[in-house]
Amino acid sequence: MNGPKFPLNDLTRRRLLQGAAALGGAAGLSTLGVSRAFAQEPEKPAELIVRAWGGSWVDSLKAGVSDPFTKATGIAIRHDLTEDNEIQPKVWAAVAQKRVPPIHINWDTTTNATKSALRGVTEDLSDLPNLKNTTDLSKPVGLDGYPIVNTYGYVYVLAYRPEAFPNGAPKSWKDLLDPKFKGRIALYNDGIGFHFPAQVAGGGKLEDIPGNMQPAWDFVAKMKEQSPLLGEDPDFTTWFQKGEIDAACTISTNAREARKAGLDIKWVVPEEGAKYDTDGLWIPKGLPENELYWAKQYIDFAISKDAQQVWLDGLGLPGVVPGLTPPADLVGDPSYPTTEEEFKHLIRISAKVQVENESEWFSKFKAIMQG
Repeated sequence: MNGPKFPLNDLTRRRLLQGAAALGGAAGLSTLGVSRAFAQEPEKPAELIVRAWGGSWVDSLKAGVSDPFTKATGIAIRHDLTEDNEIQPKVWAAVAQKRVPPIHINWDTTTNATKSALRGVTEDLSDLPNLKNTTDLSKPVGLDGYPIVNTYGYVYVLAYRPEAFPNGAPKSWKDLLDPKFKGRIALYNDGIGFHFPAQVAGGGKLEDIPGNMQPAWDFVAKMKEQSPLLGEDPDFTTWFQKGEIDAACTISTNAREARKAGLDIKWVVPEEGAKYDTDGLWIPKGLPENELYWAKQYIDFAISKDAQQVWLDGLGLPGVVPGLTPPADLVGDPSYPTTEEEFKHLIRISAKVQVENESEWFSKFKAIMQG
């Protein structure tokens, strides 16, 4: 729960037009060194396959990273929208069987990526030139080198429709237990983002994670009585847009997309706190040498200032490059922490603890919801 050791006031965003980003992308790529084992650039593949999340997530990646990269290199980018948990065993199996993996680059949660790194299936990215221009947030905690490059941080906020809360913004996650919200709440289908605040809302302590999570499960059981909708990122935006939910535990990006579509949506960090986490990019082992080279070029460009400005402004998330401009609508927003004080209200649990326990937490959450 402590603030990070990087210049928070230097964090992140988009304000450039896509055309400007493409020009910046070309300039950025001209300085990429990555692996200079080659006397000249190796043969370019026709395409690179990047696993991504759908909806506004892939749209932002396309505008900020993929399209400028294609313009600069001529390499097409294909976005594979297979969910991260579904692609994981396929990548692991390919590496174990010494087959070429099904994707070149995985856009992944840091926790999932850490599982792959600990399994030894990720390429080392510590030679990316642009790493020297990033904050400490880009470094995966508890791992040697850079088997993953973290690309931004995010908060699982309590998003809500103000008209459903006439007395003001919800102050606590417990406010969602009001009977009037039955069938009108959304959570991720594995409970990600909700486990930790549920621990506090259930009367437990964060320092008891993972040893005693019973308070969290007790609170999840109470929430189950509210018949919440369970889904993934694209679902939340759709549900808000269709007026099917009044509140959700979700990454602020999803609520922001609904707001950009004209809906009256707000979000808060309740008194129990909200989970703060990171996502990153990594490359599975087993790619042909030339494809590995260009996959590294893609990730190196993704952590350049030009790419991050557009990509992350589209998502409304703080990145890992100093000097980016926050979107005007998120200056001072709790979902876009930039000060030590703001980080004090966020819940940060080590990736190692999450890796060791997340599967069990997901299974427990699903068992309660399906019970």
